Amino acid sequence: MIVPRNPTSADESGPNMLLKSPSFGFDCFFQRTPSIGRFFGCLTILGLAVLLPHVASAQEPKKLEQKEKDSNTKEKNKEGWVSLLPEKELEGWEITDFYGHGEVKRKGDVLTFTPGKPLTGITYKKEFPKEHFEIEMEARRVKGDDFLCGLTFPVGKGFCSLIGGGWGGGLVGLSSVDGSDASENSTSTHIDFKNGQWYKFKVIVDKEFVRAWVDDKEILAQEREGHEFSTRIEVFASQPLGQCVFQSDVEVKNFRWRPLDPETGKPVIK
Repeated sequence: MIVPRNPTSADESGPNMLLKSPSFGFDCFFQRTPSIGRFFGCLTILGLAVLLPHVASAQEPKKLEQKEKDSNTKEKNKEGWVSLLPEKELEGWEITDFYGHGEVKRKGDVLTFTPGKPLTGITYKKEFPKEHFEIEMEARRVKGDDFLCGLTFPVGKGFCSLIGGGWGGGLVGLSSVDGSDASENSTSTHIDFKNGQWYKFKVIVDKEFVRAWVDDKEILAQEREGHEFSTRIEVFASQPLGQCVFQSDVEVKNFRWRPLDPETGKPVIK
């Protein structure tokens, strides 16, 4: 039979019993001055009541920002895009071994290229398809007067570079087609690239064409059949996939790619 325990003194019952627990650091003080213990307890509760809403309020913008970022990522994934920006520093890439190259650094979601003598670039060290893909990026030339886009990519068994802003700052085209660079072949055109302004570059390699856009305007469509694609010797080190700049301070963001269906040419959504 269980016999209920009867407290024998005030010290073993009620609030004093709790205050004698080892978990309370000021047992004797609070036992002798219970009113002070209650006073500080009230202050603690009031303080929490005042501070907690402010803490929650301060965290709210961060939560909204993260929620928006997650939403944008999911939306991009629905379209089949895969980021080419390294997750940490230059993970998955290496600074291209150009003679006299400058620096490439990651600042948030932006890659910064400092001027080389003459080239600075990065080369992708992971596997990449040889055709049936789309690549896009945004770039702006902060300082300098030569190309801000030197995007090298595979074209079947060969390689090619989309040059944006070369030969004094405005030439655009493919280097090279049948041994002729962007200044000499039929893909050559001119755009007045302004320093400090962002431009979007896009390349699609499908089974029939190599096509390119600047700011959503198609600037070239080069047939593949019967033509040989190569890079100038200066950018061999950018193969199979790379981005380089010529004697200019350049920033790059939103660097990404997605696979295309070989038959339909439409993005492959996984």
